[in-house]
Amino acid sequence: MRKLLSSFALTATLAAALAAGPAFAASGPVDTTNVRKDVTSQATKKAYTIATVVKVDGIAWFDRMREGVEQFKKDTGHDTFMVGPSQADAAAQVQIVENLIAQGVDAICIVPFSVEAVEPVLKKARDRGILVIAHEASNIVNADYVLEAFDNKAYGAKLMEVLGKAMGGEGKYVTTVGSLTSKSQNEWIDGAVAYQKEHFPKMSQVTGRLETYDDANTDYNKLKETLTTYPDLKGIIGGPMPTSAGAGRLITERGLKDKLFFSGTGLVSVAGEYLKNGSVQYIQFWDPAVAGYAMNVMATMVLSGKKGEIKPGLNLGLNGYTNLISPDASKTNLLYGQGWVGVTKENMKDYNF
Repeated sequence: MRKLLSSFALTATLAAALAAGPAFAASGPVDTTNVRKDVTSQATKKAYTIATVVKVDGIAWFDRMREGVEQFKKDTGHDTFMVGPSQADAAAQVQIVENLIAQGVDAICIVPFSVEAVEPVLKKARDRGILVIAHEASNIVNADYVLEAFDNKAYGAKLMEVLGKAMGGEGKYVTTVGSLTSKSQNEWIDGAVAYQKEHFPKMSQVTGRLETYDDANTDYNKLKETLTTYPDLKGIIGGPMPTSAGAGRLITERGLKDKLFFSGTGLVSVAGEYLKNGSVQYIQFWDPAVAGYAMNVMATMVLSGKKGEIKPGLNLGLNGYTNLISPDASKTNLLYGQGWVGVTKENMKDYNF
């Protein structure tokens, strides 16, 4: 009976989590029905060259972001493209930005692997007159604007709300981040841990945050080592998207379904098999294609002389980015959308990318 009640509670929690975020079409083309019409090259009288630089190329998350960048190019006629290192490597990302400075692009939209590492090269870019728009980097200094998909600590708190109830409010858990210097992911974990301490005092975090370099195999191996050290481990909070695959694989192989629980960032294309078999009950994310498109819209607005319109309340005409807010009145170049959702086995078909 206790197990049955726990199952009902978890189902209710997941349903609440799904209701928390706005719905958006997270597969297929970005919905641009209401996008600003003044971002086309015809409206701006000039085609701008805008590079989107990501943490690592060739993983599902940024493959999806490329779709948004390429759609923006097709829709507007601007010369937009996406580049990134083949592995999550701060020095390699810095070199890519150096190359773009040499090419003389008009703008750089960047998702930093390490904010600290890219600060000097982004300052160099701005000194050369190149516009910089950042994403997943709320603490960055050398960016003209920072566009976040949501409030990072609220995102993490929701992950912990789901995990804590799945764990019955007690037991040991571990957290992962792609890098210990990845600001947004660490803020997610900050939000998760704060929520745990307030609402689930009988839970405890083991070890420090596992640094997994946005690699599913690294996630798997580090989680396996942690499970060996803490065989009574009961929960995993995953910051980077690949943790959903690494954790799902471990839980499946060890037969730990309904004993070791996962809640974290993920994609259906990466964690779908584990959602289906029940090893992973819940993933959370925002559509990187929309984020990529939104950064390019913002860059084009600035380049075309509409800088004054970029402020709290801005509507980019994209789902999740229709009413941007600023969490800090003293830092109005930092803007948040409301663009995340929760996904379970029941609604995964709606977000299959």
